Amino acid sequence: MKLLSAQAYVDGVRAGDRAILARAITLVESEQPAHAALAQGVLEALLPETGGACRVGISGVPGAGKSTFIDALGTMLTGQGRRVAVLAVDPTSSVSGGSILGDKTRMGTLSNDPNAYIRPSPTSGTLGGVARKTRETILLCEAAGFDVVLVETVGVGQSETLVAGMVDYFLVLLIAGAGDELQGIKRGILEVADMLAINKADGDNRERAIRAQASYQNALRLMRAGRVPPVVTCSALEKRGLKELWALIVESWRGQQASGELQRKRQAQQVRWMWDMVENGLRRALRGDPELSARIAELEDAVAHEKTTPSAAALEVLRRFAERADEALKRG
Repeated sequence: MKLLSAQAYVDGVRAGDRAILARAITLVESEQPAHAALAQGVLEALLPETGGACRVGISGVPGAGKSTFIDALGTMLTGQGRRVAVLAVDPTSSVSGGSILGDKTRMGTLSNDPNAYIRPSPTSGTLGGVARKTRETILLCEAAGFDVVLVETVGVGQSETLVAGMVDYFLVLLIAGAGDELQGIKRGILEVADMLAINKADGDNRERAIRAQASYQNALRLMRAGRVPPVVTCSALEKRGLKELWALIVESWRGQQASGELQRKRQAQQVRWMWDMVENGLRRALRGDPELSARIAELEDAVAHEKTTPSAAALEVLRRFAERADEALKRG
């Protein structure tokens, strides 16, 4: 990857240059240690231009039509004069390491829209179906002038709720007519969702969608104390229900702004982000030390075969790491 100067990245992103934006995202996604300092310098310079977008996470059960939904919703928003960035996180194969990266073909209309930008990124095995650098990419898209950022995540599972920690509003897309309506989604998703939207409420499926809507509303009343998130029906195919759905999101977002809740939420997310990076860095440091990595492998085997306890093994890893860090400081 041919690198630009930090100022060239900053100027290009501020100007909304798509080619430079794509290169800046590639830079922050890079696993090369040599790129990390440059990436952080670019992000810090762009921070004053970030924070203005409505950040929406979209997850959903398999077959719910997430890409079709985002294509329709995004096209509607650009038609209203908004600039929409879609961060579509693709599954990475646990065998080959390859990813599909087919979102641009599945969002045919939006991918050709001059007011939209679609960035597919492989998860690289990241827990939660969200690419490791999704947070940084959100900031870059905001700095480039996009006022709506949609984050599409992979599938639905308990770990998927991690997306709620980086967006302002978390939408879960569902379908009706696939058996027991409450079996295809984990409790953890229902506990953090800001809205449930039952897609494909068209044709013969419309009545089933309305019945499913009532089922989910009842379930949410039982498990959510206080405010119960809305449950709506829509049809991405027929472009029906999307305006009403978006109006609810905007109403909530503006209400959070007015009350100060949005600022408090984002501040908490930033602190959580910092600790995520600290924890990730410590993991890499532990694995990157050949001697310590070898000992960790031995301890993992000992724990697996019940020759020692997980807590004793963890304490030894932490002790050895602290000792090696102390030695490095003395040498420095």
